[in-house]
Amino acid sequence: MSQNTQNKRLVGALELCDLPKLAINDLNIRVDTGATTSSLHVDNIDEFEKDGELWVSFDIHPDIHNVSKIVRREAKVVAQKKVKSSTATRERRYTIDTPIVMAGERWDIQLTLTDRSEMTYLMLLGREAMSGHFIVDPEHDYILTQPATQP
Repeated sequence: MSQNTQNKRLVGALELCDLPKLAINDLNIRVDTGATTSSLHVDNIDEFEKDGELWVSFDIHPDIHNVSKIVRREAKVVAQKKVKSSTATRERRYTIDTPIVMAGERWDIQLTLTDRSEMTYLMLLGREAMSGHFIVDPEHDYILTQPATQP
């Protein structure tokens, strides 16, 4: 296992990201080294078939400051994973591939779709998505990115 950290950037416990394929910008996310897979809060998931493949459509709130704004998005399902949530309940979640952009860097990640309405942040960035990209300093927030509300 490589100890090379030269090309990895430092991130805090909270950061901002864009999910361009889902038309979400400046999403406040929780960086979570305890989570294997990243997850995104969505509502009203519906399955459908497109070109012989399983797809889902779902509602998302692209603006954390305006939760009344809801947009409908769809994505191809790449897997269905059994995930143990922070409350220790096991659930089957749809998994999608989507690009993520943080501080000008873009790469593809897998996201599980779930109900995170009881959680503070709409998205968790898990270890698989961070691998090869970041080193986490949990003591600080917004090391890599700066929210517009910060000075």
